[in-house]
Amino acid sequence: MKIVELLNSLRVPITNEESEILDKFNESEIVLKAELEPREQLLANNLVNKDVLTRRTNAEGKIAYRKKIRED
Repeated sequence: MKIVELLNSLRVPITNEESEILDKFNESEIVLKAELEPREQLLANNLVNKDVLTRRTNAEGKIAYRKKIRED
């Protein structure tokens, strides 16, 4: 388990698997849903529910995730 701090200074626990998903955002600011495996997509949706990621549909109609937490 790890703790991440949201932009509004609240701290939220995340699992190690969810933490691995967040590591993908170190390489790029936006990650497309199509780039993720099915299990990773489920974890990304869990992070959206926890308010750690945002999910948007881009201009091309593809779903993209963006981090919504404070950087360490």
